[in-house]
Amino acid sequence: MAEQEEQPLTAPDEPVPGPSGTGRAVALARLLHHECTELLRLYKERETFLSDHAPDGGRMVSLSPEAEEPGTDEQVQLLHSALRQCLGLLHCLILKEEEEWGKQEGDYETMRKSVRVRLEHLLCSTKELVETEDTTPEVTPDHQCNEEVDGSGGVFGFKMWTYRVLLELIHWADHAAQTLHVLHTEKEGTEEI
Repeated sequence: MAEQEEQPLTAPDEPVPGPSGTGRAVALARLLHHECTELLRLYKERETFLSDHAPDGGRMVSLSPEAEEPGTDEQVQLLHSALRQCLGLLHCLILKEEEEWGKQEGDYETMRKSVRVRLEHLLCSTKELVETEDTTPEVTPDHQCNEEVDGSGGVFGFKMWTYRVLLELIHWADHAAQTLHVLHTEKEGTEEI
């Protein structure tokens, strides 16, 4: 029985097809959402008292769209702005945790670093999607980290603030996945990624 030579799926000079920019952004947002959820789980595991408490307050990151019902492109621009604010909150959280407890190494800290890197990549991806000749969106954190996060609550207040930041990251990662999926569907004409 003669062995058949395997034929390549594409000709050698053709580019190998891969996911589009919107497809990559959706996949990145979904992965970020999963990692943010895992980060919260690790935090709750470490701070067991949280099962008895729910954080107060509404959204920490809010956007005011200029249009009543912004189109998908405007929604992605607003999303980019929200992700910058989230990155700023995360940078602040890392800075304050390291000030409070020093640099530590564990599953929580490893996942926190992974979330930061993934969020930075998602910001770069959304920047590419909304960039035009007239606008070049920023990818730096949008937060000065100069407000008191614990108020009069001391360490407990700080831990509740951290909890709120983690919930905010989950919310916006989920929102990113949904918004970018709509953009992907509109641009690529397919829901598959």
